[in-house]
Amino acid sequence: MRTITVPLKSINLQDDGFHLLVEVVVFKEKHFAVLDTGASRSVFDKSLIEQHLSETLQVSEEINAATLFTTTTTIQATIPEVGLGLLKIKNYETVAFDLQSVSETYQQFGHPPIMCIIGGDILMQYKAIIDYENLTLNLHK
Repeated sequence: MRTITVPLKSINLQDDGFHLLVEVVVFKEKHFAVLDTGASRSVFDKSLIEQHLSETLQVSEEINAATLFTTTTTIQATIPEVGLGLLKIKNYETVAFDLQSVSETYQQFGHPPIMCIIGGDILMQYKAIIDYENLTLNLHK
């Protein structure tokens, strides 16, 4: 089993605890994602998915992913490749929410925009270990 180490960024939101961010590559573009161990699955921002996959989307009024953030409309799509460090996940079946308000909140406090939430589906599949001391995410493939 190969270990892939991905750097994390710890940010503080209004002295109310910290959030871990990880860089992801989707559609050959770098974006920041919140690492959310409480989310059952990973989700991407709806506008990002619509911009790149508008012809292959499935829209649903059901909530198909449980995260800290809620929505009324979800989009299902397949992302050709998601990169987390050297880990490349091919044909990733995703759900997309409108994460604009989440992203705006981060930006108001001087942090980068958020385009994704990395949740339990990816973390479990790749046996993720968060190293808080060294601020790294270790994934096993």
